[in-house]
Order: sequence, then C-alpha cells, then structure tokens
Amino acid sequence: MITIRPTEERGHANHGWLDTYYSFSFSDYYDREHMGFRDLRVINEDRVSAGRGFGMHPHRDMEILTYIIDGELSHRDSMGRGATLKRNDVQRMSAGTGVMHSEVNQSPDPVHLLQIWILPEAEGLDPSYEDRSFPAEEKRNRLRLIASPDGRDNSATINQDASVYASLLDSGKSVELELRSGRHAWVQLISGQLDVNGAKLDKGDGAAISGETALRIASTSGNGAAEFLTFDLA
Repeated sequence: MITIRPTEERGHANHGWLDTYYSFSFSDYYDREHMGFRDLRVINEDRVSAGRGFGMHPHRDMEILTYIIDGELSHRDSMGRGATLKRNDVQRMSAGTGVMHSEVNQSPDPVHLLQIWILPEAEGLDPSYEDRSFPAEEKRNRLRLIASPDGRDNSATINQDASVYASLLDSGKSVELELRSGRHAWVQLISGQLDVNGAKLDKGDGAAISGETALRIASTSGNGAAEFLTFDLA
C-alpha cells in the first residue's frame, strides 16, 4: 500500500527569514493524522535567508539528520564543535541526554535543506555528531546509503534500525530496493517527478509505503534529474 503525502497538504510557515514546509506535525503546525511514520518523526523542508538562522536551542533523545540541497549552513554546539555544511553534505546529530546548538546561514545566498528527525532506539544516549559528504556522482542513478545503524558503506551511523538513501535519478532511469518482511518505507521527493510502484510523485511529495516487498522507483522528470530520499524503516 502506498499513501501519497501531497506537497500542497504539508504544513507551512513563512517567518520571512525562514520559509518551511512540514511533512509531519511540528512547532505550531499540528495534524493528528500526520504525527510521523514509523520511527520517522520529522521531515522539514527549510529555506533560510542569508545571514539568518536558528540561534542556540536544545535537543534531546532524537537522531537528527541535516541534508543540504543547496547553499551552506554553519553549525555550532555546546560541546565546542563547529562545521559548515554544503551541497551534498549530511550531518548526523544524536542528541541523547541533551545538547545545545545553533544553525546559521553565514553565506550571502539562501540555503535549502531537509531537517529529518528519527526516534532513537533508546533514551539517554551520549550526544554525538558526524559529518559526511556524498558527491553527486555517488548518488547518480543509484541509491546511495547515507545513514544506517551500522555505518556501512561510509554512511552516517544512527541509533535506530533505519537506513536512509539519497539518489539523483536521470529521466528514464530507475532503481530498486528490496524490503524485508515487515519493513516499511518512506520516499521524499525533493525535485523532479517519480513513479514509485505505479504511484506518481511530484516535487515535494512524500509517500508512505507498507505491505510491499520491493520498490521500483523510476524518474519521469523529462530532461532533469529527480532528487529524493528513501527511508527503509522497521
């Protein structure tokens, strides 16, 4: 069964410096029918203006992935760590017992990103961070693993039985993902158009998938590539 989460039905907030779309309930947006999917709790599509961002704020007991679509985002945290993320970069933050951090766009151009929250397998874990870069050629016409519970294939390591893949799929190309018995999936389309086991997705759409043994994901984007993330979930 595939259930489409249309882009136009997502929550939306525009604060001037931040233009954001919520796939699931978050902040002032509440929809009891969309509180997450399996262990996937948040997918926010954020656009942050130049010179603006999120000041120091707390997190705890959450696995947080930042996926940069375009632009740059600088991160600072209460453990004294700092990094600037760019296109094709992914940051994994295990908030665990608690961490304070800031995320600011210090560049002269807007930054476009996905902020993803996944429920951890246990509470009270030690906070930690990890940055990874996945060049476009590694994602081209394949499912590139970017996060997993065991860090295989140089992916970021998350504290949950979930695997996250990124792809840039040229028009007419397809990829396949086998789903073990009892597994579920979510596909989040960033740009372009997709056919997922016959279901049609447009830019910004998500798809909740249950009861399928495999996914065949095909790009129907015309001359451009479709960029998307796929989550394999327990």
